[in-house]
Amino acid sequence: MKTAELIDRGNGPALVLIPGIQGRWEYMRPAVDALSRVFRVLTFSLGSDDLDGHADEVNAALRRAGVDRAVICGVSFGGIVAARFAAAYPERTNALVLASAPAPGWRVPRRHRVYAQLPWLLGPLFLVESPWRMRAELRAAFPEGRTRRAFKASVLRTLLSAPISLGLMAARARLIDETDLRSDCARIDAPTLIVTGEPALDHVVPVESSHDFVRLIRGARADVIARTGHLGSVTRPDAFVALVSRFVEGTRHAAA
Repeated sequence: MKTAELIDRGNGPALVLIPGIQGRWEYMRPAVDALSRVFRVLTFSLGSDDLDGHADEVNAALRRAGVDRAVICGVSFGGIVAARFAAAYPERTNALVLASAPAPGWRVPRRHRVYAQLPWLLGPLFLVESPWRMRAELRAAFPEGRTRRAFKASVLRTLLSAPISLGLMAARARLIDETDLRSDCARIDAPTLIVTGEPALDHVVPVESSHDFVRLIRGARADVIARTGHLGSVTRPDAFVALVSRFVEGTRHAAA
């Protein structure tokens, strides 16, 4: 497996940011930029084809950066990777943040499972329908048309400069359906924060699914980014960072 480029930005407590189903860190750039004002952010593009391999990629990123322990933060599909890592490497996990992550028991919608079986044929349909699924969320996060258009343009530029693999996205979608994290959740002992958007605005992973982690992970708590849904870490990155930094600071005080 080719070693992915390691992005290492900022100062402060170390935080590993694991990207979502696209697998490319570039789609998390607004979150990386905002988090790096508070944390030393380590991130990379996913390269493995299985969950344990992804967890090993997180471990390798820490090793390459010379970091023993960090806050592990996973967004959407990245939350599944983060949970697996926290269960497998408790000695390297200071705290765990799962943002809009699908909990055990949630299944990919039927039409998306069909896309995953024929990604090169049907995957473009998934990309075409995405703006329609996200339109209510984007209107809430960017009430002004000018800022909304600017955000869409930035996503398009990222798509052109960091093209995604429909085949790998399909494989990750299948991993969501095939993986049961219940035993992983039972082994997690790091302080854990579940971050979601508003229930009416997340049309990708239902908020109630993400909240299942509160029941499954001992001591986990939840918080909400207002005026957004599934994309809160990139549509409202400053609000996302405020939640994460407040949580991490609280865990540090508790440990002290």
